[in-house]
Amino acid sequence: MNETATHHPNNGSDLLVVKNLKKYFPVYSGVLHRISGHVQAVDDVSFSIKKGETFGLVGESGCGKTTAGRTVLRLIEPTSGTVDFDGVNILPLKGDALKSVRREMQIIFQDPYSSLDPRVPIGDSIMEGLQIHGVGNKDERYSIAIDTMKKVGLEEYHARRYPHEFSGGQRQRIGIARALALRPRFIVCDEPVSALDVSIQSQVLNILKDLQQELGLTYLFIAHNLGVVENISHRVGVMYLGKMVELAKRDEMFANPLHPYTKALMSAIPIPDPTLKRTRTILKGDVPSPLHPPSGCRFHPRCPIAVAKCAVEEPPFEEKVKDHWAACWLA
Repeated sequence: MNETATHHPNNGSDLLVVKNLKKYFPVYSGVLHRISGHVQAVDDVSFSIKKGETFGLVGESGCGKTTAGRTVLRLIEPTSGTVDFDGVNILPLKGDALKSVRREMQIIFQDPYSSLDPRVPIGDSIMEGLQIHGVGNKDERYSIAIDTMKKVGLEEYHARRYPHEFSGGQRQRIGIARALALRPRFIVCDEPVSALDVSIQSQVLNILKDLQQELGLTYLFIAHNLGVVENISHRVGVMYLGKMVELAKRDEMFANPLHPYTKALMSAIPIPDPTLKRTRTILKGDVPSPLHPPSGCRFHPRCPIAVAKCAVEEPPFEEKVKDHWAACWLA
């Protein structure tokens, strides 16, 4: 069993507890379309998020962080594991029970344009969730939508406009408004600023922080940019090839990274002062395929400090320092 599941009890302040989460996608081949293997997108991942906290989940493209976020919301059905939301395992839920939980958990998508219907004015898009969940009458829903739009810096006249009439930053605000309309308690932010200019990124991050303070929101913040994660997160988890390789409080993680993969990611964060130079750790090779992950530690083929044991035995994900977890034989 994954170490975190044993050492991470629900202490009452956790809103979300994820244990041993797996998502394998079958791969079909041949004329008979038989299953020839599985893509191990998320493999035995465990973490918890406290009420009112932002948990940052980082890693390279293809490491499984978005799949983990969507599986937690059951937008993708998991292969195994448990997801406890406010003390209730949501994975067996169906019908009305699942629908009522869905109201509490929302998502802000990475690409706001592809997640908005181009034929529908944005006011109607924001009201759609309210209608599905039977909130109020038409006038009340409109009033909630306008109030939510104003919270994210949009105006009432914007409600009649279509998605193509907005800039990228405005579209992301629409995405945030749509996630907020039902007044959820938990939001998965799936790379919400990666497609935006740096100046707009900071505006959107500030909106998310202000809304968290005002509405007591809890975030799972998925990103590949560690600079953004450092700005917004309280705790940070690092994923590599479907596995969680390190987890700690933000300040501890950035002051004292234990896993060589985390150190390599941090060496790539740009420093705003041109007179300062950071020693880059350039990882050799490409990320291996999750269809055939390496034996032992999945990072060992690219690790600058790997020893023979790393190729054979998988390191346990365990507490190395107080509240600082890592999966590395040499950490």
